[in-house]
Amino acid sequence: MKRVHIDLVSAGDIIARTIFQENGNVLLGAGVELTVRYISRLRNMGIDYLYIDDKLTEDIVPDEPISDATRSAAVNEVYKTMNAFKDNELSKGRIIAPNMGKNFRDVFGSIMTDLSARPNILVNLGSIHSADSYLFQHSVNVAILSGVIGIAKGFNRNQLEELGIGALLYDIGMTKMPDKLLKQTGDLSKEERQLLETHPREGFDILRKYHDISLVSAHCALQHHERFNGTGYPRNLTGDETHIYAQIVGLADMYDALISPRPHRKRYTTSEAIEFLFAAGGTYFDHELIKLFCSHISIYPIATMLLLNTGQTVVVVHNSELALHRPTVRVLKEADGSTPTSPYQLDLKNELHITIVKEL
Repeated sequence: MKRVHIDLVSAGDIIARTIFQENGNVLLGAGVELTVRYISRLRNMGIDYLYIDDKLTEDIVPDEPISDATRSAAVNEVYKTMNAFKDNELSKGRIIAPNMGKNFRDVFGSIMTDLSARPNILVNLGSIHSADSYLFQHSVNVAILSGVIGIAKGFNRNQLEELGIGALLYDIGMTKMPDKLLKQTGDLSKEERQLLETHPREGFDILRKYHDISLVSAHCALQHHERFNGTGYPRNLTGDETHIYAQIVGLADMYDALISPRPHRKRYTTSEAIEFLFAAGGTYFDHELIKLFCSHISIYPIATMLLLNTGQTVVVVHNSELALHRPTVRVLKEADGSTPTSPYQLDLKNELHITIVKEL
């Protein structure tokens, strides 16, 4: 399969990877043939990339960090919980989601089971979902990324669980924000910005009331917008004044937000997001944490299409942990626009005269 911008797909193309609804259920499954109506609907839902099957790439399968079943269950739990807290009228006078701690402990346990089964922890986040499901899919992606970094740092089982629950629920304070604020496409006013910056405390106030959710997990909600140089909010903490769990969650949150399409901007490519994070070392986040994080991210995820300085169009087929910026690629189109008579591959870590111009 190959990852293709929606402007480049056509009726008759076959979807190679499931597309999810906001509640984690399947919108369009793998194997569905695209129609003009489907393409129009997906574009209107804010979906900008699709995975498409073709003969030249049928053996290329991106290695997702968790299974579709695990992701669907996790997103559904986040969706149900967020919506329960969003309905202020129903929440009055009773405890919302009384089993929240247990439920999210189970959810993160499934995520860790999938992560632990992988031969390596090099992450490629390739799930496709609508813009409306961003908050729910984003929370699951942040939990996956946080889990990977927790493993890399050698956290024990209890630490990983505390981190994972905090990562899944860190943005629960957003349920107290007006819908129009979440979907704003222009710049926020001073008043809107001040309101938005209350969501960490709102989230902390929710989570700290649950006896089966650790207080350090709740601090992921309170501190995920703190920054290493003290420019974050709500308390302008510096350096290690921010709990390490919240530092990890904040970094994962920023990375996944950068590579996701948002109402006010286009998505960053993975390589652009990683470059941004390295530039933020010592200001937004600790240098060493950024280095550890980026060493576990696929700079050019499998199935990504690239343009080379030779004029060739290629698709990524393999990443080496020894040279994340120099993947192995398969040539799909020569510089003159022709298709190779026999598919062949280039290992860019050995082809030093070849450079990547851009992602397509």
